Amino acid sequence: MTMLKPNDSTDQYGSEYVYQPGCEADFERLYQASYGKILGTLTAVLGDHAAAEDCCQEAFERAFRNWSSWRPVAPAEAWVHRIAINAAISHQRKMRLREVGEVIRRLGRPELAPDPQELADRRSLAEALAKLPPKQAAAIVLRHYHGYTNRAIAHSLGVPERTVASRLAAAKDRMRGMLRHSYELSADGAERLPA
Repeated sequence: MTMLKPNDSTDQYGSEYVYQPGCEADFERLYQASYGKILGTLTAVLGDHAAAEDCCQEAFERAFRNWSSWRPVAPAEAWVHRIAINAAISHQRKMRLREVGEVIRRLGRPELAPDPQELADRRSLAEALAKLPPKQAAAIVLRHYHGYTNRAIAHSLGVPERTVASRLAAAKDRMRGMLRHSYELSADGAERLPA
């Protein structure tokens, strides 16, 4: 009978040992034979020895839980390698999410987009918007309060771009008429709302 040495998964003739699913002694032999190789693989993949040890331990725990259902379609060591690499990928995802979370915490909560009603703090402007037909008012709000392009407005409202352009033009004409008294002409002839 051949004596097994730690980290040796072959017999004296170089033949790979056959493992029996569910046999704890075989799993222990697999663990002894492949731990170093799998740890080395994970250290290379992760670039962090401590994280590699954690993932390696997790991989062997998963493999042990599923040892009775393992089917020798591929070598047992390859099976554990696959489990270990999946554990490393999961670890990397968690670390990336943690990093993103740290960046978000450092940046702080973004300010909420201004409410169009707050931007239209002049009562007359709010009243004029309310008097517009809803489709024209929506086009004005999307364009001038949110800065959307005609194409984006068209997608939002489900209409062609030409329709957006005509709604914007009609809405501006109507609002100019309703707000005529609120506008002043500047020296260069441009209309401006009073301060």
